[in-house]
Amino acid sequence: MVRGGGAVLRKYGSFLDDLRLYVRGGAGGMGYPRLGGEGGRGGDVWFVAHERTTLKSIKDRYPQKRFVAGTGANSSVRALKGEKGKDCEVHVPLGISVLCDDGKQIGELNTAGERCLVARGGLGGSLATKFLPCKGQRRIVHLDLKLIADVGLVGFPNAGKSSLLSKVSHAKSQIADYAFTTIKPELGKIMYADYKQISVADLPGLIEGAHANKGMGHKFLKHIERTKQLLLVVDISGFQLSVKTRFRTAFETILLLTKELELYKEELLTKPALLAINKMDLPSSKDNLNELMKQLQNPQDFLHLLQEDVIPESTIKFKDVIPVSTYTGEGIEELKTCIRKSLDEEAEKENEDYRKKKLLLLRTSEEKQMNKG
Repeated sequence: MVRGGGAVLRKYGSFLDDLRLYVRGGAGGMGYPRLGGEGGRGGDVWFVAHERTTLKSIKDRYPQKRFVAGTGANSSVRALKGEKGKDCEVHVPLGISVLCDDGKQIGELNTAGERCLVARGGLGGSLATKFLPCKGQRRIVHLDLKLIADVGLVGFPNAGKSSLLSKVSHAKSQIADYAFTTIKPELGKIMYADYKQISVADLPGLIEGAHANKGMGHKFLKHIERTKQLLLVVDISGFQLSVKTRFRTAFETILLLTKELELYKEELLTKPALLAINKMDLPSSKDNLNELMKQLQNPQDFLHLLQEDVIPESTIKFKDVIPVSTYTGEGIEELKTCIRKSLDEEAEKENEDYRKKKLLLLRTSEEKQMNKG
């Protein structure tokens, strides 16, 4: 854990976002033919969401990655009805989707304590089975993690996302001049003077075509789904992935990022979004910023300059546009203030919507009571 300037970042070691496990319900117990006794049912395998668990901790603790529930007790003269086998409970992280080997979803676990049945125990021996027990359900399952964070940093490679995370949290991230510095998600926490904490996810850089799984494609985009809001990070001087790819201005970069999000999952564009214009210490950055602000105020007037296939169906309405320099520190405090303000406003909206729903339910209930009377 690294501290500094009223902010804290906690680093999350080697990151895993997918884990394959073998699970098997317990076999049932033997029946007792002579007295018609019924064997106990086998135990079940459950996944239980737990705040302090990571996929890496599961892999380290259970290297065999096998989870088998207990066998049901046999029927006997002392206990004609055999006891159920012991359930196997596996702690898993929050934000998990549980998938079969064929990709079909079994369930999701998003809040602490939520449970998902992944393998049923077999029935105990009884008259219907000629007193022979049934085997428990067995399957291979995938744990697919989508990060849960307040803010997700979205940008093309080398936009300065890692540097920005370091600045807002005063921690040391992996930073270099080559494009793909971040190859796995990094989680950080901004801690404010009043001890309010906001989690920020720095996700691997997108490239054009990410929605079609180019580059890190889906591995990156899936993590945006569970962030509360987006923070797009754009280089004011534009972006070019390599000499073979086309140079994009800051305005084009914003539209391309929007297009990639839209093509992957349109609902992502409904999330509240902020825009950080980075590298304001570079020459001509002020002129470039003035031009960009004109384009953002009336994007429709400039779309004709772009190829049709890179124009998104709808543009993102940014709550705030903040010019920053991770090199000089310009705009960093303002950005932290804007992030908190935006999250607080959204939380207030959610509370207001919840209050309205409760009031509506109360009125509906009262009207029903009056009609009955």
